[in-house]
Amino acid sequence: MARSKKKIVVLGGGFAGLECTRKLEEYFKNESEIEIVLVSEDNFLLFTPMLPQVASGMIETRHIVMPIRTIIRSKFYEGRVKNIDPYGKIVNLWGTGNKRGISLHYDFLVVALGSETNFFGMSDLEKNAYQMKTLNDAVLVRNRMIDMLEQAENETNPILKKSLLTFVVVGGGFAGIETAGEILDLLLDVRKYYPNIKKEDIRVIVLEALPSILPGFSESLARFAQEKLTNHGIEIKLQTAVTSFDGDEVMIKRLDVDKDAVDDSVISSIQSKTVIWTAGVTPVNTIKRSLFKTDKGKIIVDENLEVKEFPGVFAIGDCALFFDPKTKRPFAPTAQIAEAQAKVAAKNLYALIKNEEKTKFVYESKGQMAIIGKRTGIASFLGMNIHGLLAWLLWRNVYLSKIPTWDKRFRVFLDWTADIFFDRDISRLKFMRREPEKEYKVLDEVDDVW
Repeated sequence: MARSKKKIVVLGGGFAGLECTRKLEEYFKNESEIEIVLVSEDNFLLFTPMLPQVASGMIETRHIVMPIRTIIRSKFYEGRVKNIDPYGKIVNLWGTGNKRGISLHYDFLVVALGSETNFFGMSDLEKNAYQMKTLNDAVLVRNRMIDMLEQAENETNPILKKSLLTFVVVGGGFAGIETAGEILDLLLDVRKYYPNIKKEDIRVIVLEALPSILPGFSESLARFAQEKLTNHGIEIKLQTAVTSFDGDEVMIKRLDVDKDAVDDSVISSIQSKTVIWTAGVTPVNTIKRSLFKTDKGKIIVDENLEVKEFPGVFAIGDCALFFDPKTKRPFAPTAQIAEAQAKVAAKNLYALIKNEEKTKFVYESKGQMAIIGKRTGIASFLGMNIHGLLAWLLWRNVYLSKIPTWDKRFRVFLDWTADIFFDRDISRLKFMRREPEKEYKVLDEVDDVW
């Protein structure tokens, strides 16, 4: 049956994909000949900036997930993208043991599939380290901290006890610094329930390959953050690269900044049972093996965020390669940039369909913020550098306002309020896991209805 409607398919239910879908709904709200479809592996938006607070037990797990169907009005498919055929204008979705794989035709496409953790080829780290990218990661990290406390409480071997209570965070960016701060806050808050564990037994270490933490902030603000974190009890090792982690020992090397290489003469190790990796991301394999032209796994786009070889296809967020004209480097994979690109892509799609002039993507940062411990933060906002309690309050207000649904905002606010009056929960959650569903081969069917 011939299709009378023009279909726009958005791939990815993260910040970029969801924001683009919402903007498209605004542009085409009165036009019945346009069909908008969103595809996401999960049926919810995960508010990732608050993952460290889930790991520390400050926020309940379900309070930072928003069901996609409650946010958008468009047609929604929960499914994982198998491949994209830009010549035939078809997207294939994997099937599972309970549902068939399907194929979706599109007239216009927005690729916003995000990224996954990059371990830079270190298989032992990938196997043994924890991450901070999904809700499951945050829960696993919380369980791990409580598990280590329980084991250390009754451990008589001082060397083993020290390794149990040493937590290494790799990466000094936003995720790493906020994770380290939340971890230490949790450990210090609940230590009173473990009489055999002293404050000096607990170590939280941040390893950063660059000469400073929090790249993107001003030097003065980054120095303030490092000073506050150090005073709080977090050890920060700069110009330090991790080479391996076998589950018991972290091998590290000192970086020679002048030579931009690893100094093999300075090798050391840290005895630790827990490493949390936040040091990098890479585009998903679906993008890497696609027919789109890529560089370092990211789709190359023009100034309008459109894929040059395939008109009507746009790429945004972590999976798109777009250079900052000021630094001549690719933009960082942040939610703020992803949402800014989503708005421009939606606007350009509307212009393309209406035969109007498209808009160049020009990014102006609205500011950067990070919390670096209990009631302490840093912020670069409206041209001002702010730190301390005011920056912490600003972080809370801004991020609370960015949660897309009012009920979740209210729940997070209640969690923050409860944290003022009550101790953190130290019960460790146990999960019964079933085997994952097997993926079916995508059927040779074409969805002509949609």
